[in-house]
Amino acid sequence: MIPIRPVDQDPKLELPPLAGGDYYAFHVMIKPAGAQCNLDCAYCFYLHKEDLLQQGKMPRMSESLLEAHIRQYIAAQTGPEVVFTWQGGEPTLMGLDFFRRVVELQARHAKPGQAIANDLQTNGVLLDEAWCRFLKQHRFLVGLSIDGPATLHDTYRYSKGGKPTFERVMAAVKLLHQHEITFNALCVVNRLNARKPIDVYRFLRDEVRPHIIQFLPAVEPASFHGVAPGYWKQDELPVSGSARARPGQPDSLVTDWSVDPEDWGYFLTRVWEAWLKHDFGRVFVDQFENVISQLLGRGAQTCVSGQICGKALAIEHDGSLYSCDHFVYPEYRLGHIREVHEGALAFSERQQAFGFAKYKTLPAYCRGCRHLQLCWGGCPKNRFVKTPDGDAGLNYLCPGLKKFFARVVADRVLFLGRMGLGVGNCIL
Repeated sequence: MIPIRPVDQDPKLELPPLAGGDYYAFHVMIKPAGAQCNLDCAYCFYLHKEDLLQQGKMPRMSESLLEAHIRQYIAAQTGPEVVFTWQGGEPTLMGLDFFRRVVELQARHAKPGQAIANDLQTNGVLLDEAWCRFLKQHRFLVGLSIDGPATLHDTYRYSKGGKPTFERVMAAVKLLHQHEITFNALCVVNRLNARKPIDVYRFLRDEVRPHIIQFLPAVEPASFHGVAPGYWKQDELPVSGSARARPGQPDSLVTDWSVDPEDWGYFLTRVWEAWLKHDFGRVFVDQFENVISQLLGRGAQTCVSGQICGKALAIEHDGSLYSCDHFVYPEYRLGHIREVHEGALAFSERQQAFGFAKYKTLPAYCRGCRHLQLCWGGCPKNRFVKTPDGDAGLNYLCPGLKKFFARVVADRVLFLGRMGLGVGNCIL
């Protein structure tokens, strides 16, 4: 047993003992500028936190809180690498000097033999030569938000003045390539671009040319500004597939820009078909690499498709730690890192219960599904519809996910053969 040791300037703030030989790792998304952003994207699930959390006009993480987070975050983990993810809002609003200080503090508090990595999720509009030199020098992995060709991207991603942003984002793409910075493309699949899967995929593959393509479904209940996930009125939830469980319908439960469940399945399936036929082993699409890993019994690469969650938390600019980036609501606030060590909060009984609830609360409909081991109910934030049997807790995207998983399983002989493997290597 490793003895309790103070890691903060306050000697009363201590890291609980870590069992010798055990592996401790968790991930935290850092919101140094809170929910503040220089864009006004229609589908953003985070902008409203300015009002919900009463962040004020200029939320900023102080240097003392920054150092407390860096010190505690590193101290609480025993893995070979500690990954810092900077998100928002828009993290580049903090300015370059803030991130120069970040790498200085990381170097000061890093453990011997433990690698420190950084990634930055950005809309890209503030990136310039100075930013790119810094990102390249310190080997930041960049995540760039872009939703497809201009007509699709500019529909929902616009500035505070309602102006299109596509050209500014493509200028960032050009800079990132010029400076040879590794970057991923994060494409939010919404009600509109979900119906143009091949246009979106080919554009990202051929024009943006990122290291990894990530597809994120835009899904939020219409009440998301004020109602936390899991706090929905159960008796008012619609049955999956009904009119209220689809966007654009009268009295729909979801926002108008949310992707339709059937369209999500159509989008993933069509892109999968194109990828498997032309780009297998050449283009990295995270959903596809993830589902293949699961089929080979090597586990999920993302919390969304894993059996449990709870190891991907979020810290706000004021030092408050929350159970997850999508659960930054007062109901899911774990505590403050000035009052309780970040490691103690991350491994607390409350957070463990949050993580295990992912599969413990699955309805019988899910437990009997042939695709359970590929899905595990998806992200709990999307479990706001009822099963055909009337039980609450089904993922809104279930119809589309079933369609996609069925196609992947049907194609397993093809892609396993290209990998030099047989069907016996597959769990389904």
